[in-house]
Amino acid sequence: MGNGTRLGRVRGLGSSHHGSHHWIQQRLTALGNILLVTWFVVSMFRLPLGDHAAVLRWASNPTVALALILMTANVFWHLRLGLQVMIEDYVHGEAAKLLSLVLLNFYAIGGAAYGIFAIIRIALAPATGLAPGGM
Repeated sequence: MGNGTRLGRVRGLGSSHHGSHHWIQQRLTALGNILLVTWFVVSMFRLPLGDHAAVLRWASNPTVALALILMTANVFWHLRLGLQVMIEDYVHGEAAKLLSLVLLNFYAIGGAAYGIFAIIRIALAPATGLAPGGM
């Protein structure tokens, strides 16, 4: 087995050896999503139905807040990885592809940051049963 044709080696064509890393990241984030989202759904079913104060007390637990932060970061990372593949495969213009990838990264980072900020705000709020901000 060789490294392709001589012309292909000169042009730099062929495998870039980066696809497997991206594939493994997608599978690991999918596994993390299965575990964390399953934990979240089971936890929601175990809480009293319609009791907002109980949800706030639950989310203000440091262990729960950490798990929620991990879930939020993992979901947005997985979203970014999957949509990046779709953009790279189906957006054909180089300028449109670059703009789409930049917007995707802003959306993913911004969404994750907003979610993590909300979780931290709930976790650090006094356990009064009221929403953060005193509403």
